[in-house]
Amino acid sequence: MKECDTMSEKHWVTFETEVNGFNLNAKFTDDTINEVFVPFLKKLNEVYGQVGGRKVIAFLVGPPGVGKTTISHYLEKLSKDRQDLTTIRAIGMDGFHFSNAYMDSHTVEVDGNTIPMKSIKGAPQTFDLDSLQAKIREVKQEETDWPIYDRNIHDVVPDAISVEAEIILIEGNYMLLKDPRWTNIRTLADYTVFIKTNPEILKTRLIERKVRGGMSQEEAEQFYNTSDGKNVELVLNNSAEADETWTLEFDGDITID
Repeated sequence: MKECDTMSEKHWVTFETEVNGFNLNAKFTDDTINEVFVPFLKKLNEVYGQVGGRKVIAFLVGPPGVGKTTISHYLEKLSKDRQDLTTIRAIGMDGFHFSNAYMDSHTVEVDGNTIPMKSIKGAPQTFDLDSLQAKIREVKQEETDWPIYDRNIHDVVPDAISVEAEIILIEGNYMLLKDPRWTNIRTLADYTVFIKTNPEILKTRLIERKVRGGMSQEEAEQFYNTSDGKNVELVLNNSAEADETWTLEFDGDITID
């Protein structure tokens, strides 16, 4: 982690890490850290003190491209750096994508049409909700293994990491969806945060992400129009109210509503 003073008059801290085979970089302002992140971690500590010694499950939810993975891992680091906070463990729901092999052999109904599941990879229909629900219940009770989505191979890796912590932060796109299929997931959280933003910010980020992953510019734009963009609108417009709402600003700063 290093300091950066180059963006406007704000003081920025640069965070760099590697998660699931993918290098992540982000900048957070002192205000974001001290007025959003630290109070959130303190709130999770309060919740932990209120639940009678059992583990706490928190959700960090937002549309694709809003920075959930980087933020969650920075929050984990921040919790480790401060002696007044209980250490949290940051994990993601992306490991509960159906495998590529499964999606290659299955179809879904979209707008009355039967299409290959792999053509909408990343949409809510491409996640194994039964396994996700069961694993959240398991991790709430005991140390367990957790799957990841490896962005180098673009596929899931079962039981890839061990999860042992008193406060567990799970990040993902759809865990607050107002959809009966996701209700049982939503009710497993002790505390929730939703990150909102302008969709145009996400469009730029998501196209750039696909290009870094090997797509051409044209392919990345097409994927945004047919998949990522629809998922952005779905999450922004159809998520249940969270305990806290944060906003990603155009300069990358994060504020709390």
